[in-house]
Amino acid sequence: MEDKMGSECEGPEMSLVCLTDFQEHAREHLSKSTRDFIEGGADDSVTRDENIAAFKRIRLRPRYLRDVSEVDTRTTIQGEEISAPICIAPTGFHCLVWPDGEMSTARAAQAAGICYITSTFASCSLEDIVIAAPEGLRWFQLYVHPDLQLNKQLIQRVESLGFKALVITLDAPVCGNRRHDIRNQLRKNLTLTDLQSPKKGNSIPYFQMTPISTSLCWNDLSWFQSITRLPIILKGILTKEDAELAVKHKVQGIIVSNHGGRQLDEVLASIDALTEVVAAVKGKIEVYLDGGVRTGNDVLKALALGARCIFLGRPILWGLAYKGEHGVKEVLNILTNEFHTSMALTGCRSVAEINRNLIQFSRL
Repeated sequence: MEDKMGSECEGPEMSLVCLTDFQEHAREHLSKSTRDFIEGGADDSVTRDENIAAFKRIRLRPRYLRDVSEVDTRTTIQGEEISAPICIAPTGFHCLVWPDGEMSTARAAQAAGICYITSTFASCSLEDIVIAAPEGLRWFQLYVHPDLQLNKQLIQRVESLGFKALVITLDAPVCGNRRHDIRNQLRKNLTLTDLQSPKKGNSIPYFQMTPISTSLCWNDLSWFQSITRLPIILKGILTKEDAELAVKHKVQGIIVSNHGGRQLDEVLASIDALTEVVAAVKGKIEVYLDGGVRTGNDVLKALALGARCIFLGRPILWGLAYKGEHGVKEVLNILTNEFHTSMALTGCRSVAEINRNLIQFSRL
């Protein structure tokens, strides 16, 4: 299928062997405004770049003379088994890079046996996504809207459609200063399928719907807990103080994330914030990570520092831009194979054997 943004390969089939190959392909084949939307960070993009660089300051301490003839990458999140601790983070507007958008992403996640967090800003309806991948493990990411009735309606719809967790994004009470999007006036051209007023059936321009609640606070979590049986995961926590509050308010998980460096610039890289968050929760709830993961070694490092699994953002969009569902499958397969190799070469036969002793922080 030809990408309407022009990402069909011309000439001989390219051989893409790592995640950055997919990034280069996307840069060459997507329109400038779409490329900027995906790649852009807030302000000077310090945190966006630091997310990747911080992983490279961690060194591995491999153990040898262990039988690694069988290496098992499986694990569980919120009690559900996944084939590897590599899942799909919520990103919006997948139709910008591939006509079937989130439906293709969901099919790839289902085929891989991993979790896909569907964004509030999905460009396909939730119903279409579920029909496309009825057996897939899905969580739903919510941007809390000031209209409580709108939130309630959407959460109940998500629950009835078989989503297994509610992921509430905390780090966007206002939108970060994304210079490329402002220059390209991108928001005026985007529409939302799922964030609809209960009184209206029409999709609503993203430009009009950006007022996400600016008043959301910790005590509001009890309202969400009262209207859903889904486990609640908080996305965007970077400090031990907020991690402790998450435990106090009895949520079921945390995604350590800085929104891919798209919200507040010059915060800690996700992998650098992970340690204090994991220490603060004391094993009481699961901790996950997104931001900067590009190799199997990165996945191993995140797990060694206490993450239950990682979530991929931009690389999924690069795969989608390459070949739709099959491109996303390739990205997931490459990263999983790299992770399998990293486990074998550090002497880990299961994810349970990945621990803090496998890494040290470089002085570089």
